[in-house]
Amino acid sequence: MKITNKAHAVAFKKSSLTIGLSAALFSGLSFQGVAAESDEINKVERIQVTGSRISKAKLSQPAPIVTITAEDIAKGGTPDLGSILAELPSVGATDTLVGNNNSNASAGVSSADLRRLGAARTLVLVNGKRHVAGAPGSSQVDLNTIPSALIEKIEIITGGASAIYGSDAVSGVINVILKDNFDGLQFNASVGNSTEGVGTENHSFSVVAGTDIAGGKGNITFHAGQDRVRQVLANNLRQSNAYGDVDNPLNTGENDGIPDRLTVPNVLSERISENGVINPFGTNGSIYTFNNSGVAQLMPAREASGSFAFGNFPDGCEFCANTQDYENVLPSLEKLTLGSTLNYNLTDNHTFYSDFKFVRSEIEQQFQPSFQFGNISINVEDNPYLDSNLRQQLLSEGTTSVAMSKFFGELGNRSADNERELFRVVTGFKGFFTLSETDFDYDFYYVYGQTGNRRKTLNDLIPDNLAAALDAVIDPATGEAACRSQVPSLQGEGYTDPASVNGDACIAYNAFGFDQASAAAKDYVSADVTRTDTITQEFIGGSVTFDTGEFFELQGGAIGLATGFEYREETSESITDEFTKAGFLSNAATPDAYGEFDVTEAFIEVNLPLLANVAFAKELGIDAAYRTADYSHAGTADAWKVGLLYRPVDDVRIRGTYGQAVRAPNIAEAFNPQSPGFGRVSDPCDADNIGNNPNRSANCAALGIPADFQANDNVSVDVISGGNPELESETSTSLTAGIVWTPSFFENFSLTIDYYDIEIEDAISFIATQSIADNCVDAADGPDASFCSQVDRDPITNDVTLVRSGFLNAAATTTRGIEADFDYDMNLADYSLHGGLKLNLFVNHLIELEDFEFQSRPDTVNVENGEVGDPEWQARFSAVYKYNDLTLNWTTRYIDRSARFDLSPDGDIEEDLQPGYVGSIITHDISASYFVFENTRVDFGLRNLTDKLPPAYISASGGDEAIYDAVGRRFFANLSVNF
Repeated sequence: MKITNKAHAVAFKKSSLTIGLSAALFSGLSFQGVAAESDEINKVERIQVTGSRISKAKLSQPAPIVTITAEDIAKGGTPDLGSILAELPSVGATDTLVGNNNSNASAGVSSADLRRLGAARTLVLVNGKRHVAGAPGSSQVDLNTIPSALIEKIEIITGGASAIYGSDAVSGVINVILKDNFDGLQFNASVGNSTEGVGTENHSFSVVAGTDIAGGKGNITFHAGQDRVRQVLANNLRQSNAYGDVDNPLNTGENDGIPDRLTVPNVLSERISENGVINPFGTNGSIYTFNNSGVAQLMPAREASGSFAFGNFPDGCEFCANTQDYENVLPSLEKLTLGSTLNYNLTDNHTFYSDFKFVRSEIEQQFQPSFQFGNISINVEDNPYLDSNLRQQLLSEGTTSVAMSKFFGELGNRSADNERELFRVVTGFKGFFTLSETDFDYDFYYVYGQTGNRRKTLNDLIPDNLAAALDAVIDPATGEAACRSQVPSLQGEGYTDPASVNGDACIAYNAFGFDQASAAAKDYVSADVTRTDTITQEFIGGSVTFDTGEFFELQGGAIGLATGFEYREETSESITDEFTKAGFLSNAATPDAYGEFDVTEAFIEVNLPLLANVAFAKELGIDAAYRTADYSHAGTADAWKVGLLYRPVDDVRIRGTYGQAVRAPNIAEAFNPQSPGFGRVSDPCDADNIGNNPNRSANCAALGIPADFQANDNVSVDVISGGNPELESETSTSLTAGIVWTPSFFENFSLTIDYYDIEIEDAISFIATQSIADNCVDAADGPDASFCSQVDRDPITNDVTLVRSGFLNAAATTTRGIEADFDYDMNLADYSLHGGLKLNLFVNHLIELEDFEFQSRPDTVNVENGEVGDPEWQARFSAVYKYNDLTLNWTTRYIDRSARFDLSPDGDIEEDLQPGYVGSIITHDISASYFVFENTRVDFGLRNLTDKLPPAYISASGGDEAIYDAVGRRFFANLSVNF
C-alpha cells in the first residue's frame, strides 16, 4: 500500500504500447545499414547480421540495423547498459534502473523498452540466442547481467523480427554480441559522479584474460568484474521541492481561460506525518501533530488543496509528510560477474563452443515506510504517552477516543533488500559440411539459464499487534506503561486482545513524536517480508543455411535458404514466507505462484536475389520468412514477413518490410494465482472528476453517491488480480518503407528516411483499476454492472475499497512515424587538415501513437504522441573528431515540448493544468579518448555539459519521467590497459 501526492501521480494515461521502425542512430555509433561504399554486390563482404540467418551484403538488408560498439558504451559513463540504450530515440527509458525505481520485483533490473512497447515485447539475445529473464513471471532480461567488458557490439533491429526469432520480438530485437578468441590480458576501470553534489557515484572494475590453446585450434577466455551504483533519493536532487498540483482558487469553471489546477512547490500532507497526526480527518484548527519528543502542536493550515490528503504550504510545514522523502531516483546496486568462453576447432570445418557466466547482484531500493492513515484509535483518557495538554483539550471537548495517522519511519523504510543470482551456460557445435557441391552452414546448441531472487521488503507492520501495542495503559501493579492486553484489571467486559501474533509478549508503543518507542516495541509491531523466485529457461535448437547455386540461380544470384527448429521450456516460481501468507502483515498476502510452458518452433527463411547489375536494377531482392510455434499454454502462433530491397541506380536504395509478429502470454499473465495487492484509483465520482464524462453525474447518483462527494483517494486501494489461462497470443502487423541515398558526387555522405505504420491487435493488457472504476460510471445507459461488480465501496464513506482485475486480450495500439538519418564522414586531408570528422544528425518524428484499452470500443482512444515520455520530435547531433591516438566527441540531444495533460479527444485541455507542458530540452555531452601508450587508453567526459535540468516538478521518479536527465552535469573517466 502506498500514499500518493496527486501531483506526483499526474495521470498521463500512458500505455507502454508504443512501436515503430527506424534506423535510429546513437551518437557516434557505427550504422551497419548505411555506408558510403558503392561496391558491386558480388564484391562486398557477406556477413550474417541480426534480422536474418542468411549471410548478405551489409547494404542488402531490407530493414535498418543500429550497431553500438564497445567504445560507444564506454562513453555512456554508467554501468547501466539499459540507460545507455535508452538514449536511442527508438528505446524508452521506462525499464532502466530509474524507470524501475518503484518496483520491488524489478528493483535493480535494467531492460530495454524498444519503441515504448514494453520490455515484455522486446526480445533480447546474446550471440543470437535467448537469455533467461531477471524478473519473475516475465521474459524481461536484465541487461546489467551482461558484462560490458565482453561486449563487442550490440545490434538493434525494430519490427518484423518474430518470423526470425520467435515470440516477444513484437517491437524488435536487441542482439548483444560478445567478444571471442580474446588473446591477452585486459584491465578496465571506470568511475563517474555528479559534479553538482547529487551523489551519483558509480564505479566498475573488470579483468579479461584469454589465450589460444591446442596450438591455435581453440581459445579460452575468463572474465571477472565488479560494478557499484550508489543510491540516489529524490531529495538529493537540487531542484526537489515537493512539487504537486493544487486547485486554483481563481478558477471559475471550465473554459474560462483560467487554469483549473496549478503545479506549485511545498505540496505536503498535514493529515499524516512521521511524528503522528491526531484527528487526521478533522478540519483546520483541530488537527494535531507532535514535535520529535512528543509535545503536541496544531498543524498549520494549507493555503490551497490538491486533494483531501495534500495541500500547499508556501511557508513550509515542519512536520507535514513529504512523499519525496522516500522516493528513489537510483537504487543501490553492487554486482559481481564471473564468466568464461571456450571455442575449439574439432576440425577445420567444425567448432565446439561454450559460454558460462555467474552474476550476483545486491540491490537496495527505498519505499515509503509502513503507515496507518486514520485507521488506528487512541484511548485519550488511558494512554500514558499522549501529551497531557492535548489530553485535557480533547477530554474537555468530550473526545475519549480519537483517530490517528502516522508514517512509521522510525521502523525504517520499507526498503527492497534484494539478492539476485543468475547462472547461464551455452554450449553447441557450429560449422559447415558439404553434400554434393552444396555447402551447408549449421549451428546446433543447448542453453540453460536460471535466475534466483531473494526479495525482502523490510520493516512492514503487523497491524493487529500495532493495535494492541498502541492501546497502552498504566499497569497499577508496576506503575509502568503496558499493553492493556497484559493488564486484566483494565480490560473491561467483553475485551478481546487484538494482537494476532504472540499476544502475551505485547510491548506498549509510544507513537507520539519520532522514535519514542522502545526497540522491543518496534520489534513487536514489525517484521520483514521475504519472497524467493526461481526462474529457469532451457532450450535446444538448430539451424542450417545453404543456397541453390549447385542447381540453379536467379539472374541476381543463388537463392539463399535457412531453416531450423527450437524447443524451449520455461518455468517461474515465487514463494512467499508463511508469516506473510497468513495475513499477519500489511503487505499483500500473496499466495505462492508457479507456472510453466513449453514451445516447439520451426522456421524457414528465403532470400531471392531477383536482379543484379542490369539497367534500372543494380539490385532487386526479396526476403521472406515464416515461423510457426506450438505453445503448451497458448496454442499455435504464426509469424511471417516479406522484405524488399530495390536499388535502381548506384546511389539509391528503396527498402521495405511488411509482416506479422506475435507474443505469447508470459507466465505471470497466464498463471499467476488470484492475489491481493494494491492499486491507485482517482475516484470518478469525486467532485473534481465527475464532470470528466457526461454520464458520470447520473450514474454516480444511481450508486447513492452525493454530487459533492470528496473521495479519500490518496491512499492505495486493495486489488485482487491474477493471471488468465485463456489468453491467446497477441499479434501485430507492421509496414515500414524507406529510402537510402548515398550520392556518388558527395563522398562518404548518406541519408536515410524511413516511414513506419504499425498496428497491434488482441494485445495482452492488465485492465487498470482506474479503467474499471471509470467504466462502471461512464456508460450511457446507467452504471455498467459488469464493471461495477468489480468495485467495492465503503457503505459509510463511499470510498473505493477494493477493485478486482486481471489480464485480457483486449487492447490495441496504432502508431505512425518518420525517421531520418544524415551521416557524413569527412577526411580532413581533403581540406589540408589533419584527422577525420564524422557528423551525424538523427531526427525522429512521431506522427501518431494511439492506444485503445478496449479494442472493441474504437471511439474511446488514448492519444499518446506529444505527451511526456512520447515527444513528437526527438533529435541527436554528434561530431566525432579522430586524429592519430586522440578522439574527441560532442553530442547534442533534443527532446520536444511534451504535454503533462491527456491529449486524447475526450481528455484534458491546457487550461486544466499549468504548467501544461514540459518545455523542450537540449543537452550536450563532450568526451575525449587518448591512447597514452600503445596498450593504454584513457577516456574522460562530461555528460550534460551545461547542466540543463527539466522543470523542478520533474523528478525522474520512474515511468514516463525517466526520459529526462534530472541529475544534471556529471563526469566519467575510464582506463583500459592491454597486456
